[in-house]
Amino acid sequence: MAVLVVCALLCLSCWVSFYFILCNVNGSRSYEWNCRLVTLVHGILAVCITAYIGYVDGPWPFTHPGTKNTPLQISAMVLSLGYFIFDMAWCVYFRTEGPVMLAHHTMSILGILLTLWLGESGIESCAVLFGSEITNPLLQARWFLKQTGRYGTLLGDVVDVLFVLLFVVMRIFVGGTMLYCELISPRPRFFIKCGGVAMYALSWVFMVDIVRFAIRKSKSWHKHQRDRQELLAANGHEGKKE
Repeated sequence: MAVLVVCALLCLSCWVSFYFILCNVNGSRSYEWNCRLVTLVHGILAVCITAYIGYVDGPWPFTHPGTKNTPLQISAMVLSLGYFIFDMAWCVYFRTEGPVMLAHHTMSILGILLTLWLGESGIESCAVLFGSEITNPLLQARWFLKQTGRYGTLLGDVVDVLFVLLFVVMRIFVGGTMLYCELISPRPRFFIKCGGVAMYALSWVFMVDIVRFAIRKSKSWHKHQRDRQELLAANGHEGKKE
């Protein structure tokens, strides 16, 4: 366990160092810009590693929940643990996030700590990391597009649609299936199952916000199309008069 603590502190130091390096290199950018770059890098790394764990290294999380942690699973969890502690501290210090995101980070930290302490259910934790982080690059791309004034373009619409679809598929449908497999299996500990329920419930809290966003986006798009058609019709009518 002492080795895991040292590794977690080392990963935390690496994320903090990476952030300060970005702040020095991108001195003209805001602190949030550089923090989101760190978040983007973590999201890509977490997705790649956990995808390899689930699809190649194994075991399959839907059929083997509650199994002993493998070295690669431990590495993935320690890497993400260091990041979540860094990002949690950053968000609290700069007060940029609300209670829902802070609850997500808190549950992620506690869940990883519990899994490392028990020495089992690492495959479920990695599956949750994969499902949680796979939408992260799109979320960060959306923010960067806003900051650079490109969110109102076709690329911004594509990013929004992909984010909503990926969130619904991975966090709600695949996540729900994963939770069902977790609950009916006799292997996972009771606390692990409770953690799975809590994370899935939090996904639905996010889902409510996403549905509201999708409704607003749809109304805005229809209004834009209607105004465009009215403008084209008005221009065509003036052309006939001439």
